[in-house]
Amino acid sequence: MTINVFQPQLGDRELAAVAEVFRSNWLGHGPRTKAFEAAFAAHIGVGAEHAVFVNSGSTGLFMAMELLGVGAGDEVVLPSISFVAAGNAIGVTGARAVFCDVDPRTLNPTAEDVEAALTPRTKAVVVLHYGGYPGDIERIARLCRERGVALVEDAACAVASRVDGRACGTFGDIAMWSFDAMKVLVTGDGGMLYVRDPELARRARSLAYHGLEQTSGFVKAKVSHRWWELNVREYARRQIGNDLTAAIGLVQLDRLPEFLKRRAEVADHYDRELAGVPGLRTPPPLPAGHDTSYYFYWVQMDPAIRDAVAADLLEAGIYTTFRYPPLHRVPAYGSDAVLPNAERASDETLCLPLHQGLSHEDVDRVVTELRESVGSKLS
Repeated sequence: MTINVFQPQLGDRELAAVAEVFRSNWLGHGPRTKAFEAAFAAHIGVGAEHAVFVNSGSTGLFMAMELLGVGAGDEVVLPSISFVAAGNAIGVTGARAVFCDVDPRTLNPTAEDVEAALTPRTKAVVVLHYGGYPGDIERIARLCRERGVALVEDAACAVASRVDGRACGTFGDIAMWSFDAMKVLVTGDGGMLYVRDPELARRARSLAYHGLEQTSGFVKAKVSHRWWELNVREYARRQIGNDLTAAIGLVQLDRLPEFLKRRAEVADHYDRELAGVPGLRTPPPLPAGHDTSYYFYWVQMDPAIRDAVAADLLEAGIYTTFRYPPLHRVPAYGSDAVLPNAERASDETLCLPLHQGLSHEDVDRVVTELRESVGSKLS
């Protein structure tokens, strides 16, 4: 049986929550959506009015560019080791994506990496928390404030990541989390958007639903005459979440501590069993005060053997991957950047299975096969 690199954990509680939505006969945006927004806002320590449940984390990235007014002539800085949605969200506006380098071990950018890419045309910086590691977010946030540049946190990997108790996603101006089927907390598809500025948060809520000031004529019908009339002030799309997925999200959020506990146990097991293996490097330790979501567990090795090791593991029924291939190598973005750390990391790094559904036997099997494969390539 294949050991997956990512895998959600769903059960009777999620089924019961979905069944209750069915019984209510209200599947769209409604009370459970609002409850999920409020619960997640409390989880990250902000007011519910700043959180908007949308249909994907990628939607949040696209909305962030729209909310910030990014357009032709602007530049947006982001690490090359990042998900393609970030590059697409910038490119579709007509702005230029400017890719910065990363630390080769953490795969997160430092403040110095970001600063080196800033120009007078920089409108925003987008930072990913790689694998759930908070990274240099405090210094990057300070740099952006000093330069008057908006900071967007792609917190897709960082649903429970914190620095000295402060949630990743709340250091910048806008953030989004992903709840797709491969994440720690899943809703099938979905994401949460956080907007610090209250007025911009209100605009985000409107943009998420066609630019309408109200999301339901049925609700409006109770309080006003001609509730079917529209008040649309700008073009927008339907990007909201719904009660079906929000109901799953509420249960998953409640279960998040148990998920994190098991993921931490798996990561600790890898750390112990892979420490000192010749030719293999495990993730660097977290700085004091940093908490991770344990989304990725990555190892690094000589590029000459990385792909062959991945092939050996796949043949043994263990699926591994590398997230995320460098965006400055993607032809669509037209970048000529030379980023040696990002290029080195992308050729050396392999993400191992890490999820709360892994058994002790599964983890031992991964360790055994990995050690044997690396050892055979170096002998």
